Amino acid sequence: MSSARRSLRGNPKEQAGRHASRSPVCHQNDTPRQPTLYARAGMLGPTTESESRGGTHLTRKLAIVLALIASLALSASSGAGASGSKATGGSLTGAGSTFVSKLVQAWVPKVDGALGIKVTYGPIGSGGGISQITNRTVDFGASDAPLSPDQFAACKGCVQIPWALSATSIPYRLDGGPNRIRLNGKVLADIFLGKIKTWDAPAVKGLNKGKTIPNTSITVIHRSDGSGTTYNMTDYLSRVSSEWKSRVGRGTAVNWPTGVGGRGSSGVSAALSQTNGGITYVDVAFSLVNHFKFAAIQNKAGVFALPGLKGIAAAAKTINRVAPDNGGISIVNPAKSQALAYPICTFTYVIIPKQTSKAADLKRFVRWTLTSGQQDGPKLLFQPIPKVVLKASLKTLNLVHS
Repeated sequence: MSSARRSLRGNPKEQAGRHASRSPVCHQNDTPRQPTLYARAGMLGPTTESESRGGTHLTRKLAIVLALIASLALSASSGAGASGSKATGGSLTGAGSTFVSKLVQAWVPKVDGALGIKVTYGPIGSGGGISQITNRTVDFGASDAPLSPDQFAACKGCVQIPWALSATSIPYRLDGGPNRIRLNGKVLADIFLGKIKTWDAPAVKGLNKGKTIPNTSITVIHRSDGSGTTYNMTDYLSRVSSEWKSRVGRGTAVNWPTGVGGRGSSGVSAALSQTNGGITYVDVAFSLVNHFKFAAIQNKAGVFALPGLKGIAAAAKTINRVAPDNGGISIVNPAKSQALAYPICTFTYVIIPKQTSKAADLKRFVRWTLTSGQQDGPKLLFQPIPKVVLKASLKTLNLVHS
C-alpha cells in the first residue's frame, strides 16, 4: 500500500498524464476517520490518472462490501423482533434511483436496528420513483435528477432533499485496447451523437497518444427507462456540447441519436459486458463491481480526472448555497479552480410529501441517513454531503408533518 499513499504533487496536468494505463487505487489518506474494515482497506477509488493503480484489489474489496451488505440485510430481516431493546417503529416503502440503491441497501439493516423502522426499497429508476411518490404508492421516492417545476406541481406538496453524492463513470469494453482511455467533453458528446463511429478515430487517438487503439466499432449503450443517471449524463453533455444541447438536451429520458438501450444500471452493465466496443454510463460502484475499464474525463482545469472520492469532493467544493425553494443542486462540469474535480457528479434526492401520516417515521429515517448514514458512503464511493447541504436538508426535513 505504500505506493498508494502518495498524494498529488507538482503540476496536476503533468500528474494526470502518468501511469495512464494502470487500474484505479484507493488512497489511505482519503479514508474516513472511523477505523472500519473498509476504511483500512482504503476503498476510495481514484482521483486522476496518476492515482490509478491496484484496481483488481479495489473491485474485490467493493464486492466483499456488497456481499456483506446483503448478509446484514438478511440477518436483520431474520432476526427482527428477537431483541426487546431495539427501538420500535413502523415500516416505510420507497422506490427510485438505481444509482443510490447500494447505499440504501447498506442503510436498511442499520435503520431497522437503530430505529426499529423497516424500510423496503425498489431500485426501479429515478423516473419510476418520481411517478410512484407522485401517485403516493410509496412513502418516499429517490431520484438523481431534481424535480422540474411541472413535477413539483404534480407531486402536490412534496419536498426534495439531497441525501447522497457520487459520480457517473463512463465504462467501456475495448478488447485489445488500453486499460484507460482519455476523453474530453466534445469527444464524448460526439460519440454519443453517433458522429465518432470507431475507437481509433483521430479525435480519440489525439487524446491518447502513445496508446494502441484498435479499429473497433463503437456501440453506445444507454438507459431505456427513466433515469437520473441519464439526467446527470445528458446534463453534462449539454454543458460541453452546443450540438448536443440543441439536438438532444437533458432529461431523465431523451431521444438518443444512436445506440441500444438497457433497463436499469444492471441492464446497461450486462449489455456492456457482452459488447466489444461498447460504451455506457453508470455510477462508479457499478463499474468497479463489474470490473469495467472506465474513461478519464478532462475537466475545466485540463486534468483527466477519474470518479474517486477526491474528485467528487473537489466538485462539491463549488457549492455555496442550496436553493431554498426546491433544494436542487448541480455540480456538473465545475469551475477550473477545482483542479481535481471529476466533471460528472450528481446528488441523489429523497422525495417525500410535506404532509403524511408517516411523517414521524419518515423524518427519523431521513434524519438518520443525513447524519449517521453518511458514514456508509465512502466504502461505496459516495462522498458525505457537504455541511452547507446538510444544513439545508435538515431545514427542509422540518417542513414535513402529519
